This record gives sequence, structure tokens and C-alpha cells, in this order.
Amino acid sequence: MTRVAVVTGGNKGIGFAIVKALCQKYDGNVYLTARDITRGLNAVSELEKQNLKPKFHQLDINDDESVIKLRDYLKNTYGGLDVLINNAAIAFKNDTEPFGFRAEETIRVNYFSLHRVCTALYPLLRPHARVVHVSSCLGRLCNITSDALKQKLSNPNLTEEELNNMMHEFVSAAKSNTHIQAGWPNSGYAASKIGVSALAGIHQSMFNKDSRKDIAVNSVHPGYVDTDMTSHRGTLTPDQGAIAPVYCALLPENTEIKGRYIWEDATLSDWK
Repeated sequence: MTRVAVVTGGNKGIGFAIVKALCQKYDGNVYLTARDITRGLNAVSELEKQNLKPKFHQLDINDDESVIKLRDYLKNTYGGLDVLINNAAIAFKNDTEPFGFRAEETIRVNYFSLHRVCTALYPLLRPHARVVHVSSCLGRLCNITSDALKQKLSNPNLTEEELNNMMHEFVSAAKSNTHIQAGWPNSGYAASKIGVSALAGIHQSMFNKDSRKDIAVNSVHPGYVDTDMTSHRGTLTPDQGAIAPVYCALLPENTEIKGRYIWEDATLSDWK
């Protein structure tokens, strides 16, 4: 059986560095996925020049048809999936558009499209699979001022449906400019990553009851990385930003590190 790993948003930045590291360390096939086929294939070519052998598959996490195509390809080619790294995300760099629009779009991509990928691919996960949600230091509960929101998000019995509703509530509040009053951060990106961090815990709780053994889901803060997303103001290299995601992807069998929030240096942290 050939093991297989998939990285979303792999054509540049942290995603590209994750693919590179997995090609060096992972005993299996590594798929670099990207929304744009040309950019994705160019990224693969760059890694091939380093004597690495990533594979490519087109994936637009915002598009149901694209996600289903990847699901069916993995199912028909490998019969399952062993590593899923949810890295693809967006961040607005200016405030030319209304905050409500930016908040809605960021939540749509960073949270709900990640959720879409998980819903499609989770049935393919094999025993001992590893899932990594790339979050952020902004995706911690300390970025929320409302104690009620904090309690709800940190509730170990929080469900996917409840979290989805909370993300919708944030968008509604952002559109009416009441999000700060409601206790949310003044950042759609921060709210989206709080959702992503919380989702990792929910998914782990689901897999703890699953018949497939030892599936681990963790969220990571990759650090402040020099990428297009940070307008190259980050202090870490993309290779350094890949350290924590790759660590979580390669956790040994029967690990106790499950449903956790991992810091950039691959140490356990408290997402609260």
C-alpha cells in the first residue's frame, strides 16, 4: 500500500515549504495542490530541480466540483489518504473594501472551504492518518474579549454545527459593525483562524469515537513568515514556517498529541 499526503495551497509560501519538507521526509507520495494549474506545475518543476518528486493535482478549495474530483482521484488511485494539511487561506492586505465584505470572504475561504475539504476527504482517512489545520497566533481565544464566546468556543462538547453558526454570526455582526461589541476581534482573518483552531478540537473528538484507530487532528501556528500573505514582513523563512505543520504530519503511531494547538517551534501551546 502506497501512503499519500495532500497539501492544500502548495504552490508558494508555507505550503510550498511543507511540500518540500514532506518530499524529503515522508515515506509516501506527496501531492502539491493548487487552484491554478500552471502555478502548481511550475512549483512542482522547482522542486524537481532539487531532486524531489512531488505529484500535482488541481484543487480549488472553494469549488465543490474541484474538491470532489480530488476525492475521487485519491479514492480510485490509492484507496485512502494518510496525511492532509489544510494550508490554503487568504488575507486581505488593505481596507479598500467594506469590513463586512472582507470578513465574509475570509470566513468563506479560510473556514468554510477548509471545512468543505475535510467533509469530502475525511471518509478516505486510513488508521493512523494525520490532519493538520494551519492556523495562526491570531487564532487563539485570547483574541476574543467576550467571556461567553470564549466559554462556548472552548466547550469540549462544541459541535461542528454550533461552530458553523458562530462563524455565520460573526459575519452578520461584521456586516452590521457590531462585531467588536459582540466580543469578536476586529479582524476577519483572526476570527477565521479562531474557527479553524476550534474545528481541530471538534474533529479530534469525532475521530476519538471513530472505528479507525489513531487519527490525529492538530492546529498549528506556523509563525510570522516571510510570504506574500504577510507582504514579506515576516521574520521567519517559509522553511521555518513549515516546521510545525510537518512535525504534526509526521507524528508517530499512537501519539498522544491530538486535538492540540502547536506553536511554530513544534511545542505544545495553549490556544486559549
